[in-house]
Amino acid sequence: MPDGAPHPERSSHLVDSVAFRRLGGLIIPLVVLGVWQLVTVTGLVPPYRLPTPGSIWQAALDMAANGDLWLFTAISTQRVLLGFAIGAALGLVIGAVVGLSRLGDILLTPSLSALRAVPSLAWVPLLILWLQIGEESKITLIAIGSFFPVYTTVSAALKHVDPQIIEAGRAFGLRGVRLLTTVQLPAVLPSVVAGLRLALAQAWLFLVAAELIASSMGLGFLLTESGANGRVDRMFLAIILLALLGTLTDSIIGLLQRRVLSRWS
Repeated sequence: MPDGAPHPERSSHLVDSVAFRRLGGLIIPLVVLGVWQLVTVTGLVPPYRLPTPGSIWQAALDMAANGDLWLFTAISTQRVLLGFAIGAALGLVIGAVVGLSRLGDILLTPSLSALRAVPSLAWVPLLILWLQIGEESKITLIAIGSFFPVYTTVSAALKHVDPQIIEAGRAFGLRGVRLLTTVQLPAVLPSVVAGLRLALAQAWLFLVAAELIASSMGLGFLLTESGANGRVDRMFLAIILLALLGTLTDSIIGLLQRRVLSRWS
């Protein structure tokens, strides 16, 4: 080994250590934060383009003091959770129909594939026309975004379940819904959870699409209003909050994934 080169065993011990696994993900954000502070304090980037981390923190404190921070965060989170629950449930049911039934596959797959290709913003004017500017249009848009990842992963996974496992379930007298819930869904459980995580990420993306155009509250509205008023600090605050909330909800799904997989393994 050359002098000064890291020993492979030491590098392996570092990566495998509990502390590094828990805190290693903070390294890049801390480096980015340090570079961010440096370029803003030294004037390399003007504040109207990139505010300092301190100004964003102060904007968060100001909004927390008047209650807008908690209100906007709670409203956006509620919309995401409702839309995600509806879209994921429909995606699971229709994905099961397409994945288990040749007739369902033939009838539904072409139409759903075409709908999946429609951009999220294209739905907004139609939903406003049908459902007006209210919670229904926003939640429906989020449900649309959450539906397709679950539908796609569930239908594709069910089509590739080992036929021997299905025959074994039938040999024990399992049919229909009992066969689905007892044999087929547990067999594709990792794919289902992966679809749920993708659906949750899509829900946050579609939330911003809904709130940017037709909302008077929420984090997407905060982005629009701050841009119109030149409050770059609040724009960055909204983006950071969306990133944190998306990471938090994904981590919750990840914890549930480990528990469910350990139960069914």
